[in-house]
Amino acid sequence: MKLYENGVYLLHGAELLEDTGEAQAALLAKTGKAVSREEAAKHTIAYGILSAHNTSGNMEQLKIKFDKLTSHDITFVGIIQTARASGLEKFPVPYVLTNCHNSLCAVGGTINEDDHMFGLSCAKRYGGIYVPPHQAVIHQFAREMLAAGGAMILGSDSHTRYGALGTMAMGEGGPELVKQLLQKTYDINMPKVVGVYLTGAPQKGVGPQDVALAIIGAVFANGYVNNKVMEFVGPGVSALSADFRIGIDVMTTETTCLSSIWKTDEVIREFYEIHGRASDYQELNPGEVAYYDGMIEIDLGTIKPMIAMPFHPSNTYTIEELKANLTDILHDCEKKALVSLDGAVDFTLQDKVRDGKLYVEQGIIAGCAGGGFENICAAADILKGASIGADEFTLSVYPASTPVYMELVKNGSVAALMETGAIVKTAFCGPCFGAGDTPGNNGFSIRHSTRNFPNREGSKLQSGQIASVALMDARSIAATAANRGYLTAATELDTEYSSPKYYFDQKIYANRVFDSKGKADPNQEIKFGPNIKDWPAMSPLPENMVLKVVSEIHDPVTTTDELIPSGETSSYRSNPLGLAEFTLSRKDPAYVGKAKEVQKAQKAIEAGQCPLQALPELQEIMGIVRASFPQAGEGNLGVGSTIFAVKPGDGSAREQAASCQKVLGGWANIAREYATKRYRSNLINWGMLPFLLPEGELPFANGDYLFLPQIRQAVEQKKSEIEAYVVKDKELKPFTLKLGELTEDERVIILKGCLINYYRD
Repeated sequence: MKLYENGVYLLHGAELLEDTGEAQAALLAKTGKAVSREEAAKHTIAYGILSAHNTSGNMEQLKIKFDKLTSHDITFVGIIQTARASGLEKFPVPYVLTNCHNSLCAVGGTINEDDHMFGLSCAKRYGGIYVPPHQAVIHQFAREMLAAGGAMILGSDSHTRYGALGTMAMGEGGPELVKQLLQKTYDINMPKVVGVYLTGAPQKGVGPQDVALAIIGAVFANGYVNNKVMEFVGPGVSALSADFRIGIDVMTTETTCLSSIWKTDEVIREFYEIHGRASDYQELNPGEVAYYDGMIEIDLGTIKPMIAMPFHPSNTYTIEELKANLTDILHDCEKKALVSLDGAVDFTLQDKVRDGKLYVEQGIIAGCAGGGFENICAAADILKGASIGADEFTLSVYPASTPVYMELVKNGSVAALMETGAIVKTAFCGPCFGAGDTPGNNGFSIRHSTRNFPNREGSKLQSGQIASVALMDARSIAATAANRGYLTAATELDTEYSSPKYYFDQKIYANRVFDSKGKADPNQEIKFGPNIKDWPAMSPLPENMVLKVVSEIHDPVTTTDELIPSGETSSYRSNPLGLAEFTLSRKDPAYVGKAKEVQKAQKAIEAGQCPLQALPELQEIMGIVRASFPQAGEGNLGVGSTIFAVKPGDGSAREQAASCQKVLGGWANIAREYATKRYRSNLINWGMLPFLLPEGELPFANGDYLFLPQIRQAVEQKKSEIEAYVVKDKELKPFTLKLGELTEDERVIILKGCLINYYRD
């Protein structure tokens, strides 16, 4: 794999020319004409799709309107509640509500099914599409029924990626979908486009997860594609089936790119024909000369079976390398765990070594990444006639949709898997976010799913419970299962792959999926369960602000799972106050109590009372502040909390990672940088200031108070540098915060206090 240091020209889709000093002369010699970088950049596939969906008239500052929207049952309640509070009358574009996350109704009584009934009633009232539980995971339904060549889809799940089918899709926090529901736009600067140039063909036994993990391992840490579009081109694309491309594409989220798109061909045309949507196919290719801001060149034939060790998809090794250096790599993982787990539990992988081989307790093939037809057929071929054994090792397989499941039943793959001792289950995203198939304490699980962050397997550090996940391809998971839990690469077995043809039967969806065909029924009553609560009122940005630092996180990256845990807490996503009680619970259990204590002062201000009585320690702080800023006080002051994290926001698109802080009185985040655009957008949409702090010694510590004079005026005047003070040693010590680039709408949202206030006003 090669990462180019400069931009690259792609000629005729088949020749790379790095943008060095001789590039223009070489272009002239090869094409007979001068081609500027700016002009060639307009000939990427990404540029064409973005241009077709941009409403601003300015390709440097995009205002995108999407063709379709998707959400699942962890996110659609909050989105629709926000949109209703902002004036929603009808879904203006097709909006699909799937029920693939909180599918199990065993946690919290009726509340998960209450969310489903809320979704069905809203689909009827506002003119949407409702997919019942266990029918399909969100992204598989979108592939089967929504994707179209040249289209754009926005989803409230981070793995919203349909680029292999010619659809540019993006995963964002809920407020960005609210904007689309209110017929507003998705506002971003024109993203850079990085090409992924594929050559060759994969080795037998190598699957899409292997290719994806190899890419993630090469580009995550260096930010090579951060917030950029990945465009897959080159002759190697034609060597991949549609399912193989989809399996790579869905994992591009873990590179932290903004979106993805692939060239399309007869393989993708056939995919649409199989699914009864031949008219949705569109051939997509870059122009004769296209310019990319970077290029990743991959010979698919060199990719070997991969494993991403705990606790991140970028912690990658070849399985061959892991087996050859087992003790050293396991020890390195344990050192990293000290950071990821904050020493909260004793964690070791050394006990997994048996007779010099790595033993795992669990294998799972599931979800939008692993539950595809070809992955499961290949696993069945590998396991044919084998037994997974009667020891600790278990194997669970989740087809990504009921149509896929039904075809696997028809061709015998389900029977072949079940005969081995494996369990085949319904379409459910639980293993991807910690709500299904939790291993035993200190268990080690290998999964063809999307992520292996801490707690993604269901750990509860606060209860002393820990397990860990490694990511692998379905083929090597099946090979390990055939070896009864001892780590084995699929290439170590001589398997005859049957590669059966897929037949899609839409009757299941026709019989069970509610499709309003875009017709709203304003007489339909919305069904509210007792756990579905409105958002609390939120105040506009004050003139002056006092912030208390209530959590300080120095991990290299902080994931959204650590900001607000997934798993069983997902049942409370429809209850803003209830969910907020879990904020940072696995990273900093003291956070909620500290934030709520500070919030007492702001609530007193909002009630017209004295904040100094509600929060007595503020008396001394305000005395020091007013010695230098006597105007700060009654009628022009806000009091809230903030957290510091080095690089927060990697992972999920969940808006609650930000909104829970706001519900508890958070006014800001302070970071060295933000891991993803979507987390920063979530902060802004909930009225929180996304501060940046330059590298250097931290000017404050956990528990310190900060004062931001005339912060409202600074935002109104579009200042990029913010004057701030830390109250230390009974005086104000100045330092500077940066706000980063904000659109005009983002500034107004922050000033209003949140997106709901912005639209309500």
